[in-house]
Amino acid sequence: MNGFEKYIPFVPQPIENRTWPDRELKKAPIWCSVDLRDGNQALIDPMNMAEKLEMFHMLVDTIGVKEVEIGFPSASDTDYQICRELIEGGHIPDDVTIQVLVQARPHLIKKTFEAIRGAKHVIFHFYNSTSVLQRLVVFRTDVEGVKKIATDAADLIYEMAQPVIAQGMDLRYEYSPESFMGTEMDVAAEICAAVLDHLHADRDHRVILNLPTTVENCLPNQFADEMEYFIRTLPGRERAIISLHPHNDRGEGVATTELGLLAGAERVEACLFGNGERTGNVDLVTLALNLYSQGVDPELDFTHLQSVIEMYERCTKLHIPERWPYAGDLVFTAFSGSHQDAINKGFNYMEETKTDKWMVPYLPINPSDLGRSYEPVRINSQSGKGGAAFIMHHKFGFDMPKAMHAEFGAIVQKQSDLAGVELKPETIYDLFEKAYLSVDGPYQLLAHSFGDSVADGVASSHFWGRIRHKDTVFEVTGSGNGPIDAFFNAIRHEKMGKYEFIDYKEHAISRGADSKAVAYIHLKTPSGSDVFGVGIDPNISMASIRAILCAINRADALAHREK
Repeated sequence: MNGFEKYIPFVPQPIENRTWPDRELKKAPIWCSVDLRDGNQALIDPMNMAEKLEMFHMLVDTIGVKEVEIGFPSASDTDYQICRELIEGGHIPDDVTIQVLVQARPHLIKKTFEAIRGAKHVIFHFYNSTSVLQRLVVFRTDVEGVKKIATDAADLIYEMAQPVIAQGMDLRYEYSPESFMGTEMDVAAEICAAVLDHLHADRDHRVILNLPTTVENCLPNQFADEMEYFIRTLPGRERAIISLHPHNDRGEGVATTELGLLAGAERVEACLFGNGERTGNVDLVTLALNLYSQGVDPELDFTHLQSVIEMYERCTKLHIPERWPYAGDLVFTAFSGSHQDAINKGFNYMEETKTDKWMVPYLPINPSDLGRSYEPVRINSQSGKGGAAFIMHHKFGFDMPKAMHAEFGAIVQKQSDLAGVELKPETIYDLFEKAYLSVDGPYQLLAHSFGDSVADGVASSHFWGRIRHKDTVFEVTGSGNGPIDAFFNAIRHEKMGKYEFIDYKEHAISRGADSKAVAYIHLKTPSGSDVFGVGIDPNISMASIRAILCAINRADALAHREK
């Protein structure tokens, strides 16, 4: 691919004795949603007032976000109006802080103070760009020039904040050296330290230093090196809360954030499902549930994730891709046969062992923890024997014996190959019904009776039946140590008696208003082939007889097809 020579490679920050690779994430960061500002400005059709209010309430009332950047009130009338509506309309819970963004320009700062009047808790977030490229191309100035822009803004904000704070507002400051990733780390630390000085920051009045990956331009580990170096270099680090605002230009926003937290950051600004300019902001949902999947409380609530998804798609007019982490339609499904089998075994293991730990292969998190509609497996031409059995068990209540999985799986596989598309659960049930439950010939049981007796302390069962085979009707009788044994003894001298009994399984099944028993019979044909039958009846003994007849009839049909 020609043309690559014109791009300037990222120059890594030299650092000795880095410590972040040996750390672990054991606690959630401070979360700040920027959906109403950064996310909204990136939409083709920005949200209207009703949509912004709906999203705000989802963020704070359902998910539990405590800091929300609600807009850029000095930049547009709509952002100004949403700010006033949230404050005057009583939408903001007492434990939630709204955040407002403004450029480091005096007239915009003054209008922003007008917009926040009457609010209880506010983060006043101001920024100016500091990178080498921005200094060269946009501002045409040096380091001292961009530092003065920042400190002049800090002085004005601090001055205007004092009467507001005196009147009872909980007002905090946040500064972003925009394009932080493209700024020399010593320069970034110098500018941020100057801002801290001009805002009179101390240990009891910490300022948020928000360090944006405005345009992601390096590997996540290189960003972590920058972060650790910056924190080491920053004078008076105890005066600051270190915050991240990652974008996803290289597709590494989540990794950049997680490694930045390892390197010492304490706070993250993010959007639901990665909405934002260009390739988006980092995804708040993925970050939180990544922590959750590692046994760390994310301090956000996504137990109703489906309702969050529906709100997001309705308000933003955006679609969450099917493979998006945790939220996509297909992330908790499996088409691969080996995956389906392993998932099935995982659920069985958890049920057998009664473990309180999540032990299901291929599913890093339990979908039911997110309140999602669980669709365990999906069936297409890549699926195996376990998938169809799993659907029949979890969707329709038929717990087939493991030995039967291959036989039914082959039936489903054949239909999937013919159809060339995914098979829905209802189609799989129809195949099961046709293969097993609707089999009614050539042998049909016209009448029957069971009896039990005890002789010399030994119990035995007796079976009598009238059976039709094509145009012939005959009677059979037999006794045995149970109904199945009695039936096999009854048909021993008929052509039906040439099959060897291998195994049997039964369980209760509830379908609609009826509670019935289902039996599975495993027989071996005279040629040595395995064949299975299924029977359903309110009486478990009769369910077993129906299953035997089903297996014999299926074997007879298969033998004729082979001829």
